[in-house]
Amino acid sequence: MAAASSSDPSSYDELGLFHENAEEAGLDWHGPPTVRRVETDLGGGRTLSGLRWGTDAPQVVLLHGGGQNAHTWDTVALALGRPLLALDLPGHGHSGDVDPTRPVGPRSFAEDVAVAVREHAPNAAAVVGMSLGGLTALEVTVVAPELVRRLVMVDVTPGADREKASDVVAFLAGPESFESFDEILERTVAFNPTRSESSLRRGILHNAVQREDGRWVWRHQRTQLVEGQRADLDFAAMWDDLAAVDVPLLLLLGDRSPVVDETDRALFAERQPDADVVTVADAGHSIQGDQPLVLAEHLDRFLDR
Repeated sequence: MAAASSSDPSSYDELGLFHENAEEAGLDWHGPPTVRRVETDLGGGRTLSGLRWGTDAPQVVLLHGGGQNAHTWDTVALALGRPLLALDLPGHGHSGDVDPTRPVGPRSFAEDVAVAVREHAPNAAAVVGMSLGGLTALEVTVVAPELVRRLVMVDVTPGADREKASDVVAFLAGPESFESFDEILERTVAFNPTRSESSLRRGILHNAVQREDGRWVWRHQRTQLVEGQRADLDFAAMWDDLAAVDVPLLLLLGDRSPVVDETDRALFAERQPDADVVTVADAGHSIQGDQPLVLAEHLDRFLDR
């Protein structure tokens, strides 16, 4: 049987494209990894979905950024070769809707994430989060500190705002639907000039779905996450949460990203003077997409300390 390919959207196989990640990254391919989709019941008819890699207890929990999903970590997961849990945040990927009774933001997301981590990865050595996922990981240290033994924040601090992340916000605020896969691909390529078209094709297949009328739409809840309805996007109070973190902490920054500026770095250093801060060369905001192998190397070292 021929391997699945992202070049044919009609034959999409969610767990059949890992060979493309490996080939593109130059990783040895020894056959499909053991990956399965898991669901956590949050109550009230809501669920949180994720990908569980490996058969042993997960060593790492991975949380993606706004508008992304668990597959953003696929190449990193292949490079790490460790059992892990990559979650779809509420309102993203295959997870159910956000909680209609709470503001949309890192704290409410952390409360949901904690339920899933307790079920699937209660003894994980680290919680890793990128952008919105990084702030969510930080808030897990508040709502469920026993679940966070090490914390990794990828290109984000509580100083993040719409202006610094304007490119990301502009991309997410695009059309609500697209006439064809080629149209959604064209827009994605325009906003990600450093990424290969094949990787972006794969990312769209994981992060978008074709409606019955033939149009393509993103999986994430656009109206609440982009337009700000019920969204709590003021993160300033989280500087105090950062100061209270008492586990080993690693901050990874993309050298081409504007999301964390010099003021943010100084404030971060004031509140966590013992944290490791590493700048990754040739990386923008999504370090896991631009430099997945480098990110995996840093995670490996941090986990083995």
